[in-house]
Amino acid sequence: MAKLPKPRDHTPHGQGITLAGRHFVIRGLKRHLFGDFYYRAMIASWPRFFLSAAVVYLGVAAIFALAFWWGARLGYPPVANVQTGGFLDHFYFSVETLATVGYGDMHPQTQYGHILATIEIFLGTMSIAVLTGLVFARFSQPKAQILFTQKLVVSRYDGKPVLMARFANARHNLISDATAKLWMTRLETNQEGARYRRFHALKLDRSENPLFALSWTLIHVIDETSLLHDMDAAALEAADVNLIVTVRGRDETSNDDVHARRIYRHQDIDWHASFADILTPSADSSIIMDYSRFHDTIPHNLLTNENRRPEETDRRQL
Repeated sequence: MAKLPKPRDHTPHGQGITLAGRHFVIRGLKRHLFGDFYYRAMIASWPRFFLSAAVVYLGVAAIFALAFWWGARLGYPPVANVQTGGFLDHFYFSVETLATVGYGDMHPQTQYGHILATIEIFLGTMSIAVLTGLVFARFSQPKAQILFTQKLVVSRYDGKPVLMARFANARHNLISDATAKLWMTRLETNQEGARYRRFHALKLDRSENPLFALSWTLIHVIDETSLLHDMDAAALEAADVNLIVTVRGRDETSNDDVHARRIYRHQDIDWHASFADILTPSADSSIIMDYSRFHDTIPHNLLTNENRRPEETDRRQL
């Protein structure tokens, strides 16, 4: 008789990740200490990256120092010119050997010492090559500095209801052939009664920008063909709707493809509001771009004609 499978462990242990404002606990995957080492090294913060490298470096040096010190304790000193014969002196020699520095005042003098030094030098050379490659890869990794607003707005444009998303190029360099997409995810029920999450692309008024340098506002018209038609905040909450904005383009400074994205929950939508204008003409005919108001939204009942006038430039041209 076949054995029944053991019940799954429902304790809240596992790897925790946060996605779209929600916390998920991942369980059932086997993790190895050096599994996917390159990915882990690339996503680690700089302090954690250098701290981990220092811990590994000093740990390896300490292991070889222990081997050198143990040889001296057995009466066969593997290193010449050790002042006290203690572990600390052998640790300093191990650090110098691992770094391939070799000051010369201490050096291997026995076959045992030469073998240990050869192995440690090989590991030191390989570790320097790996660390140099990782540091270069982290520095050279193309990253876009795209600033997204904290909220989306449902407003009116050309007399039609629209959903609007705004973002800006914080570097103010040119990103050529930029493309943007707006996605909606929601829970749907199939004919069998099972609920699953599905992705839908929302049509944009303009999804391409040949020279993206300042700000860009995406506009999705909520007409009869839109998936958001006749939906309010309660309907979005019931369907657990998320909205995803993605941006891609060619950074002309680094000549690399860059991309960025922002995930919004249904609670991140301001209804019947517009983005605050961030462009102000100055006396010398230049335009002031005020990022202190970048995330601000203005309810429709508070809009004035002065507030409305410059929105066309901000939304469609930059």
